[in-house]
Amino acid sequence: MSNTAPSRHELAYVFTDSSQMVNDARIDNVRDLNKTYTFPVYTKREWLATAAALREHILVSNGLMPMPEKTPLNAQIFGRIEREDYTVEKVCFEAYPGFFTTGNLYRPKGKVGPFPGIVSPHGHWGRGRLENSESGSVPGRCINFARQGYVIFSYDMVGRCDSGEQIDHQYGGAREALWGLSLMALQLWNGIRSVDFLESLPDVDTDRIGCTGASGGGTQAFMLTAIDDRIKVSAPVNMISAHMQGGCLCENAPNLRLDVTNMEIGAMMAPRPLLMVSATGDWTANTPSVEYPAILSIYAHFNAEDKIHQVQIDAGHNYNKESREAVYAWFGKWLLGEDDPTQFKEVPFEVEADEALLVFHDRDLPPHALNAAQLTRSRIESAEKQLAERRPTGPDDLERFREEMGTALRHALAIQNPTPADLNVEQFGSIEKSEFTAHRLLIGRNGVGDQLPAMLFSPKAAGEKRPATLIVHPEGKAHLIDPETGDAMRLIVDLLAAGQSVLTVDVFLTGEHQSADGKTERDDSVRYFTTYNRTDAALRVQDILTALAYLTGKAEVSAVNLVGIGEAGLWSLLAAGFADADRIVADVNAFESDNDAAYLQSLPVPSIRRAGDFRTAGTLVTPRHLLIHNTGSAFETDWIADVYQAASAADRLRTETQAVSSEGIAEWLLG
Repeated sequence: MSNTAPSRHELAYVFTDSSQMVNDARIDNVRDLNKTYTFPVYTKREWLATAAALREHILVSNGLMPMPEKTPLNAQIFGRIEREDYTVEKVCFEAYPGFFTTGNLYRPKGKVGPFPGIVSPHGHWGRGRLENSESGSVPGRCINFARQGYVIFSYDMVGRCDSGEQIDHQYGGAREALWGLSLMALQLWNGIRSVDFLESLPDVDTDRIGCTGASGGGTQAFMLTAIDDRIKVSAPVNMISAHMQGGCLCENAPNLRLDVTNMEIGAMMAPRPLLMVSATGDWTANTPSVEYPAILSIYAHFNAEDKIHQVQIDAGHNYNKESREAVYAWFGKWLLGEDDPTQFKEVPFEVEADEALLVFHDRDLPPHALNAAQLTRSRIESAEKQLAERRPTGPDDLERFREEMGTALRHALAIQNPTPADLNVEQFGSIEKSEFTAHRLLIGRNGVGDQLPAMLFSPKAAGEKRPATLIVHPEGKAHLIDPETGDAMRLIVDLLAAGQSVLTVDVFLTGEHQSADGKTERDDSVRYFTTYNRTDAALRVQDILTALAYLTGKAEVSAVNLVGIGEAGLWSLLAAGFADADRIVADVNAFESDNDAAYLQSLPVPSIRRAGDFRTAGTLVTPRHLLIHNTGSAFETDWIADVYQAASAADRLRTETQAVSSEGIAEWLLG
């Protein structure tokens, strides 16, 4: 592969002026947590599809597809304190083996159960679940809920209070993200297992479980509500905003908010009862006029406008007494069947001393507790075990794998399959040669603002219907043109001679995406860049799908093939499972397919390894014709070969350790 700029030959460029470059909106349109976003108008049908896809996306972004095994909680409940009308106990259980969820369990005293249960995540208060101040008392709300007749579990953010004895509140990084591991992922799993814990208690009515938290705890509340239908009533406090999505690492799982905001995630509660508490003095100041009407529009689709309500408190960022009383009344209505809000005024309370609430006060961490590095290793091993258990051995397995792991990989890549009708194609003239015509094109998707410079080579001696091949080069289509002669490379010539059309494109930030005076890059310095923006590699996979959609929409095209050269072979193999390409050629460039460092270097796509990486990609391509070459000794093909064998399609798979020549590729494509 040449690193030098190719000569500016006419077959290499859409733009004839070297000062021109692509005006791709994705280059400058960088999303972040502090932009002001608008809630779309959804029909009911559109919303149901959006909500279903968003639920999958949240799960994948947090490493929860496939859902991890729910291992025994091994719960310990101890240190019981008896008060006049409630009790409080210390709790720890294993959300994952060796990873502990810690907190306090508050129960009614002198009442007959079973009782509704509440999971209570706290926000970024200075003292975590022990916070007891005017702006927010976590124990205070738990005591009052218990007195009213609930069993409530108040649990730690990861890295706070007792949890801080095991894992820091800065857990995770780029390597962990490959596996869907992050601080937010751990906290969301803690929430799921906290519901499991409540359901295990004999005095809890499992059909009446609610969730409430403020600030970062509000984020935990609406995230848990979105993906866990066991939450019947929810009250995220001072968090759902159109212009601030959450400022902590624990609120920003990679890939999470690529196309949506907290408004859509909050709306996933519909039609279950939802209370939106906001404050005049923080980023929820516009809730009555912006976020609440937006989410109300979704509830209207279910004729459930009575199940959503908003209350705004004239205060700064808080979960103060007034906010708490609004939540007491809302939960009382839907979980206790009491419509009179005056029945739920807060009663004065006295909070226990820290040592009476802390799980690890005068108590060591269990000897098998994992540190951060051990936890990461354990979760990766578990993910690999789950993938191995799903390895297809027959047609039924193959279909199940495609449904589950194919969905996971699609969401990890965050790709869409445009139809020809979704495309916007601009033509910039053509070049006539004796054997073919080359058409200059810009291909994009309506409403997206993406632009793919492309050259479509059409043979003059061709039948009414003919195959077409897309060829992708990692440095752009100009590198498919001989820099000395200006002629097309041998592969293009051979395919044209056989009557095929050939499309070459510049995928994201390659070729004509670059300015004449240097390399063009996106500003990835914004906080939590990958939470709000697709990676360059993922966008390149998308562009391959967009280009294939263009070819499949052409009336004269009978079948579509795909060829990826060098690193573009990796992008092409990832794309191929989601497209109708008949024959696929992937130069995998001796990529180390089982080495996280290699992914961080070339394919830093969040959750790609959790979704099965190239094992899933190869399985999705099965049983189509697939040539994987230039594997070296690093790119593993055994899984793909086994799947092809299981599908009785071993004769359609070819793997080569060395790079196959242009002539060899053409011969293979032409069958």
